[in-house]
Amino acid sequence: MPAACRQAGLGLMQLVYPPVCAGCGKMAARPAALCPDCWGTVRFIERPFCEITGLPFDHDRGDGLVSPEAIANPPAYARARAAVFHDGVARKIVHGLKYSDRADLAAMMAAWMARAGRDVLDDSDVIIAVPLHRGRLFSRRYNQSAELARMLARISGKKFLPGAMRRIRATRQQVGLGLRARQDNVRGAFLVLPEQAQRFIGLKVLLVDDVLTTGSTVEAATRVLLKRGAVQVNVLTFARVASQGEETLYA
Repeated sequence: MPAACRQAGLGLMQLVYPPVCAGCGKMAARPAALCPDCWGTVRFIERPFCEITGLPFDHDRGDGLVSPEAIANPPAYARARAAVFHDGVARKIVHGLKYSDRADLAAMMAAWMARAGRDVLDDSDVIIAVPLHRGRLFSRRYNQSAELARMLARISGKKFLPGAMRRIRATRQQVGLGLRARQDNVRGAFLVLPEQAQRFIGLKVLLVDDVLTTGSTVEAATRVLLKRGAVQVNVLTFARVASQGEETLYA
């Protein structure tokens, strides 16, 4: 289709379905964007934060530091990064992608993720998404984390490996569960088939999810990837919860 025809078609679609803010639903300048009011409420995650977990410090301790929690209980993954805190408008965006068929939001979300996680994105060879169990995938029709991973691959030029990992056990929703319950919930939930393992051997993997809460899900997935030959796993999510109490508050 000639470019002029595509542009005309896009203009007609925007006339019939004008773009609205992904946060409040008001008219916006372009699709999958935020109005100035909503943009001003988003809590972007900036340094200084723990170089391993990516969780910001409660006071400025300087860049390049590691939190006492990460030293005492080092995670299986090498580094985790997230673009925003999971509250307010950001939470609405996550729910739009996850539950309301707003796959169009993935491009905007991935762009924020690429900015926030440039270091882990550059330090990874391939990209995979935390998989959904087939039952949940059937009900949602697509994996929101895979949509984000696909867009990140397009932005970075890294290879996206869909289907390389499976979720073999239908787990409960993690919202509202304590740390130990979350860990038990995802134990044994992920599988990399032997024929897929060669896709990871000797490589650094970027594991993508929509929200990071306690890290139990990405920890379980990371351990499986390391057992199958990955030399390092980094984690990149759109949002993260500042504390479990906050996650319960916004659930």
